[in-house]
Amino acid sequence: MTSFWMRFKRITYLVHRWTGVGACVLMAIWFLSGMVMLFVGYPKLLPAERLAALPVLSAAECCVPVEAALAQAEKPTDVREIQLTAQGGQPYYRLLQSDGKYVTVNARTGLRSTTITKDEAVLAARTYEEQASGRRDSTGGPIKPIAERKKAQPPQNTDASWLGLTQEDRWTHSGRLNAHRPLHRVQLEDPAHTLLYVSSSTGEVVMDAPRAERVWNYVGAWLHWLYMFRNQPSDPTWTWLVIILSAVGVITAVSGTFVGLWRWRFSHPYKSGSHSPYRDGWMRWHHLAGLLFAATTCTWIFSGLMSMNPVGVFNPQHARPDIAAWRGTTPGQQRLALQAPDALSLLAREGFYARQLEWRVLNKQPYLLARDAGNHVRLIVHEGDGYTVRKQWPQSVLIAGVHHLLKAPVEAVSSLSNYDAYYFHRAPASMYGADDRRLPVLRVVFKDADATWVYIDPHTGDIEQSLSRRQRVGRWLFNLLHSWDFQPMLKAELTRNIALILLSIGGLAMSVTGVWIGYIRLRRKLMMG
Repeated sequence: MTSFWMRFKRITYLVHRWTGVGACVLMAIWFLSGMVMLFVGYPKLLPAERLAALPVLSAAECCVPVEAALAQAEKPTDVREIQLTAQGGQPYYRLLQSDGKYVTVNARTGLRSTTITKDEAVLAARTYEEQASGRRDSTGGPIKPIAERKKAQPPQNTDASWLGLTQEDRWTHSGRLNAHRPLHRVQLEDPAHTLLYVSSSTGEVVMDAPRAERVWNYVGAWLHWLYMFRNQPSDPTWTWLVIILSAVGVITAVSGTFVGLWRWRFSHPYKSGSHSPYRDGWMRWHHLAGLLFAATTCTWIFSGLMSMNPVGVFNPQHARPDIAAWRGTTPGQQRLALQAPDALSLLAREGFYARQLEWRVLNKQPYLLARDAGNHVRLIVHEGDGYTVRKQWPQSVLIAGVHHLLKAPVEAVSSLSNYDAYYFHRAPASMYGADDRRLPVLRVVFKDADATWVYIDPHTGDIEQSLSRRQRVGRWLFNLLHSWDFQPMLKAELTRNIALILLSIGGLAMSVTGVWIGYIRLRRKLMMG
């Protein structure tokens, strides 16, 4: 037994010594970039940012019937989504087909748009910048509706420059952009030196990346996620590289914790009077920092590994909620008879100025969903002999359709007016910053094999989130351990950030001392060899 224990300790020492040479470099990178990511996230276009940059939709001169737009699709009945919004000063219908591709139709002429040209992309970027800058009329009122805007002029190269098309670059890895690829890159000459990405299929701005955000991301999210090795939205090589490197980091951190504890004399100090065998120098600082920050280092590296969902360990094991069955049909097959101009007029009478209209279906009941500049929403539904504007669906309507989601009995239904441990809102810098998390929300617990929880937004009728038992475990092993996004911690944001920064600085000190020790050891080996 003693022999086995000695061999185990010897192997642990060697593993920590030699994996630490490279792992400490990675850990230093992760600690440094993690601190940046607390305040500057990976570039993303938040829903409210996108909507605020769109003009108010006006009933005047708008629009051809939605059926005329659907006629431009290859298979009108297969259209999954219909949106009415604007680009370049013109209203457009955007139709998402079953193949995941968009068809864009001019809402004034009813003619299908071709692939977006570079001039159209620059015009869309200039229009976006004008709206986003908050220009107002001389009365100080809201941004003028489309019908009142002057006819768009050809783009001027003095304030926006077309940089070319890209299938994907360092800022556009998100799978949400797949339907819009390739992307037009347009550089604005605004004070923020914003780089815009314009969809080649719809002509809308789908991503903005100011220069300061791009610069910080080189030492933030781009560095943290090792995106220099990622070449496509779904990249198995990059995925396994991160998994393997994270696993090595876990081995280094855990073995280092054992070594540090074994070398520390708790009751009988060394002859020097110190509890550490290292009286001075880099080894002493590495030993002390390692002991002080061992817990956070191990949990952060381990939770980073869990974020990659290695070998699908957190994947649901059985059927997932059936969103198509929840809807019952598609807007290509069933729509509200109310046309866009009448819907916009009805909303305006309610004091709601829509910047986007969406044709939706919920449990075979068609409705319209309107969004304003702040991404506040309104529903238009058919009631009796007319149409009604609502702020949200009644709970009874939502409950009536939940049996379509899963072929399993419902265990519990709750209306939450506060966030819980799984449904919560994060700051814009977070990787979840673009997700809407409205309250109240309906939580439905199913008695299926995966013990699935489903969260339904009554304001939109959308399934905001579904979590199996395994996914809920993953939430604790990744999100909580890595980001400290438990509700009491999120509410104490300043305290949370200070604690995360101090612990990260400690972890960085431990890593940097480890890098230097590894460098010295390697240099000695090379000189001796």
